[in-house]
Amino acid sequence: MTDKWSPSSWREKPVLQSPHYPDLDALRETESQLAEFPPLVFAGEVRRLKSELAEVAHGNAFLLQGGDCAESFAEHNANNIRDFFRVLLQMAVVLTFAGSCPVVKVGRIAGQFAKPRSAPTETQGDEELPSYFGDIINSIRFDRDGRQPDPMRMLMAYRQAAATLNLLRAFAQGGYANLEHVHQWTLGFIEDSPAGEKYDELAGRISEALGFMRACGISSDATPKLRSTDFFTSHEALLLGYEQALTRIDSTSGEWYDTSGHFLWIGERTRQLENAHVEFARGIKNPIGVKIGERMGEDELIRLIDILNPADEAGRLTLITRFGAGHIAKHLPRLVRAVQREGRTVVWSCDPMHGNTVKAANGYKTRPFDQILSELEQFMAIHEAEGTHAGGVHFEMTGQNVTECLGGQHQLGEADLSSRYHTHCDPRLNADQALELAFQIADKLKARRVTPPPPAMPAAGFGV
Repeated sequence: MTDKWSPSSWREKPVLQSPHYPDLDALRETESQLAEFPPLVFAGEVRRLKSELAEVAHGNAFLLQGGDCAESFAEHNANNIRDFFRVLLQMAVVLTFAGSCPVVKVGRIAGQFAKPRSAPTETQGDEELPSYFGDIINSIRFDRDGRQPDPMRMLMAYRQAAATLNLLRAFAQGGYANLEHVHQWTLGFIEDSPAGEKYDELAGRISEALGFMRACGISSDATPKLRSTDFFTSHEALLLGYEQALTRIDSTSGEWYDTSGHFLWIGERTRQLENAHVEFARGIKNPIGVKIGERMGEDELIRLIDILNPADEAGRLTLITRFGAGHIAKHLPRLVRAVQREGRTVVWSCDPMHGNTVKAANGYKTRPFDQILSELEQFMAIHEAEGTHAGGVHFEMTGQNVTECLGGQHQLGEADLSSRYHTHCDPRLNADQALELAFQIADKLKARRVTPPPPAMPAAGFGV
């Protein structure tokens, strides 16, 4: 790669997973409109996230990144956003309090509209149509008009992302995230579950601690960290025309930021060193993630790190591993050792979802909870053995009471999948399973801490 970069230099590279728009004039007009729209996030927020991820890279915090597999236009409403946010708050509280670890909270939300697919077309009966690539590109409805890529959907995605961000900022900074409300974050359908009961017990301990602090003169009214929290957004930077249109120069630094989200990642299918997605990502100053699987070679990984983080900045690059429970022990150690050997600074995060996807006997795509947990446990054990930091988790979840992943404490079976299988693409953990996972991670974090936790990072809320 040359040093010359611009927001459009990716167009000179091979690009995979890119939709074929039938009306290129309409596409150019839409991208021009987007380029005039206000930014969705701001450079100062992005820099704050990078500084918090630097703490993760140094082993002083944990990254909690989760959300929908693919956001839907049809299901965009305040209740769904609130329920997702409260589950992530619950998980963060569990990790912070029970795991004695500061937590950086990043949602797969307000931009996660595009999805890579294993095949460009889909066949139902005798008809073959373009695959569903997410609501920002085409419709999940299987008909010729719906599956035609439509650039106007980018404008719809932008407006939905703006509305979602507005509500998330209100929740995070407007009082909803106040630790005084820790008991109110529990969703009704998990109140009587084992994970819900365990959370209620933990919330009681937090309330007691807050009562003691109030008696000492420390209250949420006088302490911003107790009544608000930092919350960041992320998505896969798949649709590069949309990302380019929202990439702007920061007036204070003169640097380029993609203002579509705080954190962008490159998928396993689009991380080729000489291709468009890596070219685009290398020039923006946002924190960048890369999904890596068993096909990743050690030399290739070091070259990728050098392209995306040539200055070795802590917090700039997150490696999101996705091997599957049966393969992580073979592949993660060799990659960790390669990075350590070359002295590179990265955040290691585990995606335990994608490598554990199976098809049930009744045809539903699903993920067994025990395999998800197994990959996470192996991820943390491998890093402990290698003397490195298991920095975070990246997973697909929802605040809805869905039945898409097998197992968990309610032991969902294949017969339960059809009950509430609502995903537009990949199976997600429901709120109960996500909270159960948080307690399992917290136990591992607490067990590995043989020294007192580091000082809390400033101005991020409940211990982060």
